[in-house]
Amino acid sequence: MQRRQFNHAALVLLASTVGGPWGRAVAQGAGGLGAEDAQKGIRAALSAGAQVAVNQLGKAGGFLHNPKVRIPLPSVLADVAPLLKAAGQGKRLDALELAMNQAAEQAVPLAADLLQRTIAQLSLADAHRILTGGDTSVTDFFADKTREPLGAQFLPVVKKATEGVQLADKYDAVAGRAAKLGLMKRDDANLNAHVTNKALDGLYAVIADEERKIRQNPAQAGSAVLQKVFGALR
Repeated sequence: MQRRQFNHAALVLLASTVGGPWGRAVAQGAGGLGAEDAQKGIRAALSAGAQVAVNQLGKAGGFLHNPKVRIPLPSVLADVAPLLKAAGQGKRLDALELAMNQAAEQAVPLAADLLQRTIAQLSLADAHRILTGGDTSVTDFFADKTREPLGAQFLPVVKKATEGVQLADKYDAVAGRAAKLGLMKRDDANLNAHVTNKALDGLYAVIADEERKIRQNPAQAGSAVLQKVFGALR
């Protein structure tokens, strides 16, 4: 029964994408779940996930106090942390990790406008891919459409937040040389790039959590259109 309902909802979007008399006939006969309903449901799911993620992460402690998304020191620096602490650099390490997470918290609110614009531009083809995709297809859609431009937006904010920490420049200098020797990835060799990438990972991780909640219990999401569309997939 679940598979039949899933294919049923997906067929509506596919028929509307194809168009023509055949497509309209399929859409109209699909148990009252029209293409517009399906598209609205997808947009509502996108909007709900995006809003929760931005609100949850874009505040003081949003990253720092959430073990799932807290941004760790780059692996190379973390590996030598015991030695640095033994040499009296513990406070600087703590200050750097604090600055990294605060930078992400300051950057995330910048994502709100782009995420909403992306939702508004959702096509029927996009909706069909999301509806017929896996449990994180909403999140995958966001990442595909927004990761690169959001990275460009986040980077200056991250840089400003970390530039006052003494270990940041020293890390980039040492890691940069290591990257040239092929000892580490270039993205890991730049602290600001590391923070930006982890901030985006955290943003999409929270969106994915919200997507799973909606798919598992659309009625609890408090939206009639979400219940109608995603309830049909259960």
